[in-house]
Amino acid sequence: MDYHGRRGYTDRIRLGGSALPVVSPARLYVCGITPYDVTHLGHASTFVWADAAAAVLRLAGADTLTCRNVTDVDDVLTRAAAAHGRHFDEFALEQEYLFGRDMAALRVRRPEYEPRARHHVGRVVQLALALLARSCAYQRDGTVYFRGADVPAKAGLTLEDATELATEFGDQPDDPARDDPFDVPVWRPSADEVPGWPSPWGRGRPGWHAECAAIALGMLGPTVDILAGGADLAFPHHAYQTAMIEAATGVGPFPRATFPVGTVTVEGAKMAKSAGNLVLVSTLLENHPAAAVRLLLLNRPWQQSWDFHPGELTARENQLDRLYSAAGRALTSQAASDAVTTALVDDLHVPAALAIGEESGGHAARLVLRTLALE
Repeated sequence: MDYHGRRGYTDRIRLGGSALPVVSPARLYVCGITPYDVTHLGHASTFVWADAAAAVLRLAGADTLTCRNVTDVDDVLTRAAAAHGRHFDEFALEQEYLFGRDMAALRVRRPEYEPRARHHVGRVVQLALALLARSCAYQRDGTVYFRGADVPAKAGLTLEDATELATEFGDQPDDPARDDPFDVPVWRPSADEVPGWPSPWGRGRPGWHAECAAIALGMLGPTVDILAGGADLAFPHHAYQTAMIEAATGVGPFPRATFPVGTVTVEGAKMAKSAGNLVLVSTLLENHPAAAVRLLLLNRPWQQSWDFHPGELTARENQLDRLYSAAGRALTSQAASDAVTTALVDDLHVPAALAIGEESGGHAARLVLRTLALE
């Protein structure tokens, strides 16, 4: 830990415009991948930013515990594995390897915990039992439904917008078995051809939101300092994950702060396989330094959605050259180094920290390069 950490900035951290003083260890839950396809720039943006957030917490003087789950029980994964003639868990492990290779290339530090959903099915059953005991869920024909009628309003959404988003992510508000359209499955039955585990309600598998809720509870407890993920996951996923945890434990809020990273688009369209507009990390790394790709993702406000333009990578390479040259200067002022730290702990203001480092050089430049893993 350098002198900035020893002096301590843990009481000065801000995120999303609000103060977030922390006591070590700061706990981060990062919504991870569903391992059924290769890593694109939209995925990378979320995980690089979460990595930077943890690094800034450490710069401020806090220890960190990061949990980044792997959603390896999911119908999308099951279908993709079947299309490749593979068993779902074998196929998932191969995709995890490719993801891990891309993350290592982008200098994303491995999280302390990388739980896989298939290892936490028992915790989902326990979560369902807790929700039933608190009358926050009901069982019908082998499905345990979480009572979520108030979740859209808590997320600040109209019923129309919430219905559209829920449908987009595969929830079924029109399911006639539900007491309310916004009730969601914690546990659901499994047919013979899909993964399933024993439960008090018969053979079945977890609901998506319940997986993250149970994993977060099991690994980090009923509260976290930061809940991170792509902005497109804020509803329904993070909203229901939070609601289930708070309902089961009676403790709240589950996240002290949320960190919804802005989406990456191509010509205005969200990057997605279905849209045919994926920009793969592995492809970019064939022609550009990893540090330039990482800087491309970080040199902007973290919550801002943005459109990818290939030419910007050249600009980031040139910016790195200037920063490296500045870092080679021997002298710097204490005030400049303090200003870098202040910019980063104040809502991860990366562009400001980079500008200070480039202008002042020396330790200030080295500090920002080291903290953001751009060396």
